[in-house]
Amino acid sequence: MFGSKKNNSDNGVAGGVPSNTSSHALNSIVQGTIIEGFVTAENDIRIDGTIKGSLKCKAKVIIGPSGFVDGDVDCANAMIEGKFEGNLTVTGLLDVRESAKISGDVSTNKLVIQAGAYFNVVCKMAGATQNGMHVNHKNNNIVKKPKEVGAKIAS
Repeated sequence: MFGSKKNNSDNGVAGGVPSNTSSHALNSIVQGTIIEGFVTAENDIRIDGTIKGSLKCKAKVIIGPSGFVDGDVDCANAMIEGKFEGNLTVTGLLDVRESAKISGDVSTNKLVIQAGAYFNVVCKMAGATQNGMHVNHKNNNIVKKPKEVGAKIAS
């Protein structure tokens, strides 16, 4: 009708439902849901419910304001707005929001903590220094930190 041509190709749609092959897919555990055991996620995961156990995620873990995780989490990046108790290992950035309540052991490469957050943890930072020396945690060698080069401003 109106001079349009009917296209018989499905353009990635099977049975009228678009295929979900996006690398930015988001898994979601909604408020009121409780999961006990081991959870594995290839993509980002948002938790507004409860996980009791272990979570391994190759992407970003978001614990929403109503979310609670009690156990072990191993992920690339994390943003915590809710409650976490246990062992948290983040290879990238850990973003702790003002409503967060975190207790346990934390290991991360980068850390941001907003004012008002409860952060009662033993924290290990990757690439930490000891007395101006860089510590290689893989074999506990201490390497001399390179001198910083900067420009002096004349007054």
